[in-house]
Amino acid sequence: MRIQNQNLNILPSNNLLYIEGTISKADGSETTKTKLINNAIAFLFDEIRWSPEQSIQPQTLFFNYCIPLRRLLGFAEDYKNIVPNAKHELILTRSRSDDNSLLCTDANEKPKIQLTKVQWRVQHINLTDTLKLKLYSHITNNSKIILAFRNWELYEYQSVPQNTNHHIWNVKTTTQLEKPRYIIFALQTNKLDQVTKDPSKFDHCNITNLKVYLNSECYPYEDMNLLFENNRYSIAYAEYTRFRSSYYNYPISEALLTLKEFKERAMILIIDTRYQNENLKMGPVDVRIEMKSSAAIPDKTTAYCLMLHDRLEEFTPLKGEVNKIV
Repeated sequence: MRIQNQNLNILPSNNLLYIEGTISKADGSETTKTKLINNAIAFLFDEIRWSPEQSIQPQTLFFNYCIPLRRLLGFAEDYKNIVPNAKHELILTRSRSDDNSLLCTDANEKPKIQLTKVQWRVQHINLTDTLKLKLYSHITNNSKIILAFRNWELYEYQSVPQNTNHHIWNVKTTTQLEKPRYIIFALQTNKLDQVTKDPSKFDHCNITNLKVYLNSECYPYEDMNLLFENNRYSIAYAEYTRFRSSYYNYPISEALLTLKEFKERAMILIIDTRYQNENLKMGPVDVRIEMKSSAAIPDKTTAYCLMLHDRLEEFTPLKGEVNKIV
């Protein structure tokens, strides 16, 4: 999807992605045993990853979603200004399988999704004559616009080794500018690409401790000492509830999931790495995760690491160029 008109002043933070579609069996007949999982639309596209569970009415076989683009892209969430004099393009890469978007009680039905409409609903701003003159002056002076936002990067560690309960994952090497401010970690056992299982749910896998290393700095400093068989995971839940207020600047902490739901549906560990030693501005940053569990990790378990980090780009409206600042 592309916007060619460069005279429009686009406001990315208010864009919407509208999607319509139908669900049926592989032969096109009606299915009565299938529903959409939580975040189903995000699973439809390989290039997008985006709460309580929603389902469709099987009799209608029709669904429609209107998703704010800020729920899918960090740039749309954080950058609140207009982007003038630019061509805009939104690329959606369709997943090869629909199994991760659906939950069906009968795998023999082989349900599928057919998208009948995908729209990018874009809001643009009409400026007053005074503001138009100021903007025109800014563009003709070849001035650069700084685009600052928090980027979301997802990394997967497929088939975590099962022969030990102590694992070290070398996630990536990054720059000082893009070192993570939050790490969101989760484990999932044998749920992907199986229509009878729900890939929007994560497993605790008896994890007892998690530490993130940025070079030699360790987060958190103290051990978590989790023990799920004894329902000892309040520290992990406290960090989960605190994340919303710290990331979004909310005055109070609120949790989408209850303590019980957190354990059973979405056991995610959030590590706050914002408070770092800022004296060293040069050199790479090695991101490493150390995990321990009270029992061997089950077979076919995948570890996920979502890194939230700062990103700066500069846009030159006169040339229509966007360059990453490193």
